[in-house]
Amino acid sequence: MEHVMIRYTVKPECVAENERLVEQVFAELARTAPAGIQYASFKLDDGVTFVHVHSHDFSAGPSPVHALSAFQAFREGIAERCDVAPVRTPLHEVGSYGFTGSGLPG
Repeated sequence: MEHVMIRYTVKPECVAENERLVEQVFAELARTAPAGIQYASFKLDDGVTFVHVHSHDFSAGPSPVHALSAFQAFREGIAERCDVAPVRTPLHEVGSYGFTGSGLPG
């Protein structure tokens, strides 16, 4: 399982639209329940910076998240919504509890 973080900052007037698009991704995830992924999205205290944490075996192929129509809609206008473009950062787990499939209850 590999873990990545995607961080970006949206324009203040685009926060509600971005949240709506992210919520649609999670609604589609709930409906389709793809196996082998973990995905979470957070908004920082500044109200405009978003962080997505995504875990998947990327060596096995693209994540099922990328095939979702809601995710494709989210990505369509990301450049126009952002003040700071998305940056993808690999994460190397040091430890976790109930967060990234460590086998512990969460």
